[in-house]
Formats: sequence, C-alpha cells, structure tokens
Amino acid sequence: MAKSLNFSAAAERLCVTQPAVSKQIKYLEEYYDLKLFIKKGRMIELTDEGTKIFVYAKHIFESERHLEEIIIGMKSLRHGSLCIGTTKTYARYFILPLLSLFQSIFPNIIVELDEGSSLDMSKTLLDFKNSLVIVAKVENDPGIKFIPLMVEEIVLIASPNYSLIKRGSVCFSDLKNIPIVMKETGSGTRKLIEKKFAEYNLKPNTIAQSSNMEFIKQMVIRNEAISFVVKRAVEDELRNGHLISVDIIDTKLLLKIFVAYLSEYELPKIAKNFVDFVISPSENKKLPVGMQEVLSRISGSVNELI
Repeated sequence: MAKSLNFSAAAERLCVTQPAVSKQIKYLEEYYDLKLFIKKGRMIELTDEGTKIFVYAKHIFESERHLEEIIIGMKSLRHGSLCIGTTKTYARYFILPLLSLFQSIFPNIIVELDEGSSLDMSKTLLDFKNSLVIVAKVENDPGIKFIPLMVEEIVLIASPNYSLIKRGSVCFSDLKNIPIVMKETGSGTRKLIEKKFAEYNLKPNTIAQSSNMEFIKQMVIRNEAISFVVKRAVEDELRNGHLISVDIIDTKLLLKIFVAYLSEYELPKIAKNFVDFVISPSENKKLPVGMQEVLSRISGSVNELI
C-alpha cells in the first residue's frame, strides 16, 4: 500500500480484496494509535509517521529477502563456510590441494582452516569449533567418529654425516640413547614412536620437541639429532640430499589418518559433502598410502565431474 498509494493496486499485488487491505491498515493504525495515511482529494499520501515506518519496513523486507536467498544458497551449497582442522604438516602439504579440488566443485564455499596437533584438533570438535578434522587418532573418545582416510609412512631421518647411517640400516633397538627431536605432545607421529619404543622396552632419548617441521629438519641437518616424521614433509630434503632416510630392518612405521567429527552431531551440509568428497566409496578395504594417492584419486573423480 505504501509503495502504490492505491488500495486497488495494493490488493492486487497482495492477492487479497480491497476491503481486506483497508481493514488491516485500520487495525494497524488503531493498535499503534497513529495515522499512517491521509486522503487528499482523490489521492492517498503517507503521513510523516507513515513515511518513517515505511523506511524501516523496506529494510525489514529486504533483509527477509536476503535471508531467504542465503538459506537457499546454503541448501544448494552456493554459500556457506567449511570449518576444518588439521595438523600443521597436513595444513602445508595436503589441505591446500585438497581444498582447491573441493572448491573447484563448490567455488563459493569459504574455508576456515584451523591447525594444531592431532589431539588438539580432535578436542576442537568437542568445543564445536570445527565441524570436522583430518588427524591421527591419539585418544579414543566415544563422542568422536573416526573414518579411516589413508595411512602415512613415517620415516627415520638423519643428516648424511650422521654416524648412524654409515651402517646402511638399523634395528629399532639400535636407537637406544640416540638423541631424538620429537614432534609435539599430542602428535599422532609422536604417539606411534613412543609406543614402538615401549614395545622394545626402550625409552627415547628426547632432547627437543616441536610442532615446527622446519625446526625439526634443521636440528637433524645440523647433525644434532635424528627424528621421525611423515615422509611427505621431507621429500624435498631427501631428494636433494640434505637429509637421509634410514631403513629400519625390523619394523615399518605406518600412521593411520582419519576424517573425524562428532558421532552424535548432524554435520552441516557442506561438511557432509566434504566427507563424501574425500572418503572413497570403494569396497576395497585397502587404504591409500600417502596423501598423494588420496589427491590422485580425488582429482580423477573431479575431472569426471567437470
């Protein structure tokens, strides 16, 4: 009515009768004890009060329309954000190409990336900070569902000049008393290595610990310690000879990586689509080895879609 200033036009736009429009305006004026419209001859005009209310009413309707567009966009995955957590190593070497593939299908999705140890990231699920995380399982928690994604090879690295590698290969028990720079507490790699030392009734000679991969690499390159890391994180250094991977004869170190989220929590639609995107629907129970295998599989699927 305020737009057209005509009862008949307003009634037609609202798909109601003209008396119905008149009655609603009368109720509104009586309820607030305000005169919203005034008749001047054959013309109808807004009063000062009616003009001010009309300005706010327009904003309300515009906001309602915008909200409806956002909701429709979320349902169709044209809008929204994906809150995901992972380790610092995966944030650098895996998540970026993975998210690039995901956003090639859902280009308007905003990614909010969180990073920390596997344990810390798992706890962010319980705090509702992240919808899902890609981590190793450091602690069992009945409230968190862990879906296997892949296995990562953990390698023992040393400087090319380190005395240990002169033997070519070692047994795990040979690592007794050897200085080690460990990943941080809460790291899946660290938990795996400490468990392996315990199996041999040994205690690691930890001289430093860090979540910073560059710090770990430099300590090893400087011949101050050895370390255990995800192979992908040191491939460049192994290739250019700055680091050496030492073969352990009697054990192979494989770390299982999971996509995790709250078991009793219905994932947002974007997060659910991401889980379906990264987890292979194949009945083959053999997990991919290394992040490159996962990316290659997903890249092939994306190419088929586009």
